[in-house]
Order: sequence, then structure tokens, then C-alpha cells
Amino acid sequence: MNKDLTNSSVDRKNILNNSFALEEIEKAANIKGILFEKKIVFTKEMLAEFYDVDIRTIERYIQSFSDELISNGYEIVKGKRLKVLIQEINIYVPDMNVGKNTPQLSVFDFKAFLNIGMLLVESENARVLRQTILDIVIDTINQKTGGSTKYINQRDREFLGAFLQEESYRREFTDALQNFVEEGNYKYARYTDMIYQSIFKEKAREYREVLKLKSQDKVRDTFYSDILNLVASYECGLAETIKKGYENKGNRLTTWEVDEIFKTFEELPHWKPLINSGRKTMASRDMALRDAFHIQLQEYIQPLDAQEYQRFLGAEGDEIEKLMAENEDVLKRLKERE
Repeated sequence: MNKDLTNSSVDRKNILNNSFALEEIEKAANIKGILFEKKIVFTKEMLAEFYDVDIRTIERYIQSFSDELISNGYEIVKGKRLKVLIQEINIYVPDMNVGKNTPQLSVFDFKAFLNIGMLLVESENARVLRQTILDIVIDTINQKTGGSTKYINQRDREFLGAFLQEESYRREFTDALQNFVEEGNYKYARYTDMIYQSIFKEKAREYREVLKLKSQDKVRDTFYSDILNLVASYECGLAETIKKGYENKGNRLTTWEVDEIFKTFEELPHWKPLINSGRKTMASRDMALRDAFHIQLQEYIQPLDAQEYQRFLGAEGDEIEKLMAENEDVLKRLKERE
């Protein structure tokens, strides 16, 4: 999907929290700065020159987005640290606090340098850089996932356990529908969709469209472990509730009766924090890792932190993906046996 970094703080944070993409962006940009405290930094003057804007434009953005820039490496250097920095460069340091007579210098590390570039609407150089950044982010994730982010969920160490146990809970649910509910095979898809809509506001078909899944792709193979566990909890609980409804009635339940059971079940207060968390998980990870936008969940989208990127793109994810591939047949048999 098209992203406008100048208008989306979530998209900016997602990029700046992705250390894997930042490493590739830094290599590609090859921008010369000042080595200070073992990292490359830039002055306002250097930013103004690179982005081809007046230094007052940079200062205006600093004032408007100070909190965001500070969180991404912008700072004011003074005191002993400033003396060390001055030794690295031949630069006039303005006295910005005349009354206190305290010389200081604004500096940006590489993340803050990019942050300014993501914000600047006046600069053609910034626009080109933004497009380069977006291309590199997509390429980096694709390289980590072998060209497809469809199963990036399976690079999580918690996925395997959820994957193996999910089928047994699914079978409990389908058995309950078969044994205790009237109607034909349509009921399986119908109540599965009701579960999905209750948790993440999409039917299976809608979810497939968002992730661009093919007909042979199984929806649940693309769920994050958190979502798999939540779906399993729904199915396990509903299976038992439907069974009790059947025992109390002494006969198979109508779909109308099951609908009432479902409505009461999904309104139980303990689901609220779990569903909110699940929606944030799906909306935020899919936006950042799969470039997939769940419009019904847009209010739940949050930027991923650095640990989340490490979780799905780091070395442990590489090992888990390799393990899953090498043992695909074994895992399939284990799941079928559950």
C-alpha cells in the first residue's frame, strides 16, 4: 500500500524501530557525517545542505516535532561532550542561551537524520529519500522471508506450540457443531466466520483478500500465535457451552439457539482485554511486516518496537523458519494426529 511518511507517525516509527532496515538504508545512503561517541552525527547545517532547504526550515521542524526527534536521536550537546565534539570538527558553536552563556550544538544521529527527511515536505531530496527508504524496508523484509511475508508469523518461537495444539481445539468445536447442532455443513463456515468477526472483525474471505492469500493457502497457517491461541480459546469454550445447551434441551440445538449462545459467550467481560490485544497484534504486525492494512482494525494500529522486529526478522526467526522447513512433513503428521 502507498504510504505517506510525512503524515503517518506510525509508519515513521515502524521504520525507525526496524534495525535491520536501518542498517541497509545506511549502507545505501552512504551519507558522510561526523564520528562522535562511536556513531555518525550531523549538524543542522549539514541537514540543511543535504535536504537543500534553509536552516530555518530545519529549526521549524525541530520545534514542531521535538518529542519525536528526541526519541530518535536528536539532542543538544553541551559541556564536556561539546568540547570533545568540537575537536572532531572545525565549527563555530553559537551561544544559544545568551543569558546563561552556555554554548551548545544541535546534533542528529542517523535515525534523527532520517526522521527529518521523513517529515520535510519542502525538499525534493527528502522525497527521493523517503521513496528509497520505503523500497529498502520492503526489500529487507522480503529477503528475510524468502520473498513472501505470508508466513512471517511462523518465524516466532511461540508459533509452533500454538500451531500444534490448535487443531485439537478446532476438532472439539467442529465435533460439537456436528453432534449438537442442526443444519448441514454450512454451519462450520458460518460459526468460524462469526468467531473471526468477533475477534478481528473480518470473515475468512475478507482476511484472505487483505493478505492476498491463494486458494490453497490455509488461513490459520498465517495467524500469529496470539491469534491462534485466542481462536482456540473461543472454540474450546464454545464447544463446551454448546454441549451443555444440548444436554439441557435434550435435543440438537437450532442455529437460532446457537446464535444466542454465541452472543452471550462473546459478551463475557474477560474477552475484552484479550480481543483488544489480539486486534492490536494483527493490525500492527500486518501493517509493519506484511504491508497489509485491515481497515476494520485501523484504530488498533500501533508502531512495532525494536523487540518485535528482532522477534520476526532476527537470527532466532531464521533458525525457526529453517526448523519448520526441514520438519514440514513431521509437523504435518503431528498436527493431524492431535
